Amino acid sequence: MSTSASRDGATILDGTAGSLTRRTLLALTAAGTLAGTNGAVAAPQGQLTYGVHVSLAPVWFDPGESAGIITPYMLLYGLHDALLKAMPGSNQAPSLAESYSASEDGLVHEFVLRKGVTFHNGEPVTADDVRFSFERYRGASQSLLKQRVAALETPDAQRVRFRLKEPWPDFLTFYAGVSGAAWIVPRKYVTQVGDDGFKKAPIGAGPYRFVSFTPGVELVLEAFEGYWRKTPSVKRLVMKVIPDEATRLAALKRGEIDIAFSIRGELAGELLQTPGLSLKPVVVQGVFCVYFVDQWDPKSPWHDLRVRRAANLAIDCKTINDALTMGYSHVTGNPFVPDIFEFYWQPPAPVYDPAQAKQLLADAGYPNGFDAGFYNCDSSYTNIAEAVVNNWGEVGIRIKLRPMERAAYIKAFAEKQYKNVIQAGPAGFGNAATRLETHAVTGGTFTYGSYPELDTLFQRQAVELNYKRREAILHQMQQLVHEKAIYAPIWQLAFINGTGPRVAESGFGRIPGFPYTAPFEELALKAG
Repeated sequence: MSTSASRDGATILDGTAGSLTRRTLLALTAAGTLAGTNGAVAAPQGQLTYGVHVSLAPVWFDPGESAGIITPYMLLYGLHDALLKAMPGSNQAPSLAESYSASEDGLVHEFVLRKGVTFHNGEPVTADDVRFSFERYRGASQSLLKQRVAALETPDAQRVRFRLKEPWPDFLTFYAGVSGAAWIVPRKYVTQVGDDGFKKAPIGAGPYRFVSFTPGVELVLEAFEGYWRKTPSVKRLVMKVIPDEATRLAALKRGEIDIAFSIRGELAGELLQTPGLSLKPVVVQGVFCVYFVDQWDPKSPWHDLRVRRAANLAIDCKTINDALTMGYSHVTGNPFVPDIFEFYWQPPAPVYDPAQAKQLLADAGYPNGFDAGFYNCDSSYTNIAEAVVNNWGEVGIRIKLRPMERAAYIKAFAEKQYKNVIQAGPAGFGNAATRLETHAVTGGTFTYGSYPELDTLFQRQAVELNYKRREAILHQMQQLVHEKAIYAPIWQLAFINGTGPRVAESGFGRIPGFPYTAPFEELALKAG
């Protein structure tokens, strides 16, 4: 028997495939996940109102369809709960599972469920629900998960055991991190109402229960006083959809909302100067970049490495950062792996050189530039796209901006409907391997093409149990992405938000790299 420490501070317990010895994954008090005693606490009171920057989509109410992006977790942390999840103090804190253990050979992974936990309808959370949630999962990395899991066993109502086909060092990262498979839904209820019915009236095991949803207008949640960890202090949460930044700021100033997501540029400066309001910048795990999806088409200008490098040199990342996020964003040069992730590789600093960009275009046969088609982007980040489009226009890359509402944009991205270029913003949980799997390896949710050497290296690292050797492979993969200019990096986003005078605890920044407010049960309003 041996015991080893994981990189996030959690204790992973080793045993044999046939007999697992369990201990607590980590000290629950240190992770901030100690179950509260709900008997002596005050009842939830008051209402906290958000101004949300995107139109909320019912698909985000269902963890079974999580697309590997961060946006659904804005809602999942309220409505649902997971076996393990990122929390203050740990990237994989015990939640519905009170402990986790792995066999010495890496083939068996077992979770012991916390006793006495119920869904919002009063039904207990059981191993059967965990099995059901895994089997119905069809979101990001579902193929990879299901290909590698040989069997899922439920010895009793409180235990779940995964048997893998071969050792996989990233099992926990994919299962309880990048995917939504470890977020548990009630089997009986989902079977009764169906997938569409579940999206209309979701039931989960999180700190807040669903009350109502008006598409394009608002989502209303109410505190679940039976939540295992602690009773939330705020009675009602209202998430109002306000796509326009200036309108969100005006609503915050008037006291119509208490929290405003995503306030940038001059508006952020205005917020900072407004008495009673607070600026809440959070450098997140979202890394913005431009994806050249036509680079595998020999007829496209983007097929030429010189053109892609020219596009990189033409983007003035520092100026865009200063103008839109007050210099808070990190300009790292890594297109989709944030600097807080395990196995992160630091590339050379980005260079802004429009003269060299023009020379590379001329060398590639485009002395007068070229028409580059469409620049596809999430409409809530059109201002970043406008800056890049302007930079490119200055060197002769003429491209038309095509913004789309986020849910439709993500759907089209994942279904490989776009051509030309895409402004991507990878922000899901995970590590460098999970980002590479999703964005650079054949079969990835958002991968339009790949290169054989990247695919080969990814398969090698997936079964490499030596940490240093695996790190070297993942660094090599990120270096190849950089050298081939598969993407043009912009920045690691600083998500800038605002709070009003009634907010005592917003939850911003409590979970490292997470852009939204969490844990929801910790939200608080000022007395009086």
